[in-house]
Amino acid sequence: MHALLIGATGATGKDLLDLLLKDDSFHRVDIFVRSDLDIQNEKLKIHVIDFDKPEQWKYIVKGDVLFSCLGTTLKAAGSKEAQWKVDYDYQYQFAKFAKVNNVNNYVLVSSGFSSPNSLFFYTRMKGQLEEAVKALEFPKLAIFNPPLLIRKNSDRIMEVAGLKAIQFFNKIRIFRSQKPLPTEILAQAIINSAKSKEYGITTIKGKAIWKCAGAKYE
Repeated sequence: MHALLIGATGATGKDLLDLLLKDDSFHRVDIFVRSDLDIQNEKLKIHVIDFDKPEQWKYIVKGDVLFSCLGTTLKAAGSKEAQWKVDYDYQYQFAKFAKVNNVNNYVLVSSGFSSPNSLFFYTRMKGQLEEAVKALEFPKLAIFNPPLLIRKNSDRIMEVAGLKAIQFFNKIRIFRSQKPLPTEILAQAIINSAKSKEYGITTIKGKAIWKCAGAKYE
């Protein structure tokens, strides 16, 4: 398969890229980034693009499957408007061009508790994106709604604090459905979903992500 990936520099994207390059099912991996990366692999094609100028790159969004792991935090973005541009606009435009270019398999990493009617900006944004890409009618669409992620060397203070709290409650068997998920497990589940023969729209969350990855859920 020929894989396309946006969000390759994030925690999940890095793990996903590493697995894609090792997986013989994928003969080529194209990533779209803001600046060049120091990665050498015969299967890898790095496209350095300006996300705000789709007319320059929309014709090269071609392959068998598009993986969308793009995202930022409100703190890093600086405003809700800037976060919306990255988490919604950029991802939606890539999905739209992929569909136009006959990419029939799309995997979107969304968030837990996403809903287009959520009272909270982040989960509402994610829910609205999910509804928008569903309307594009990909033959095969997998949407992941992961719980809190365990990211390697995370510097997100609130995320780390929340992770410790959830892990404490898990130990006393509370909030088991929200067991934190290592990004490498999520990445493997993402790849497995792309390889599956199941078509239509699939939403994968919680314990089902571990099962999709072939990992043990304890």
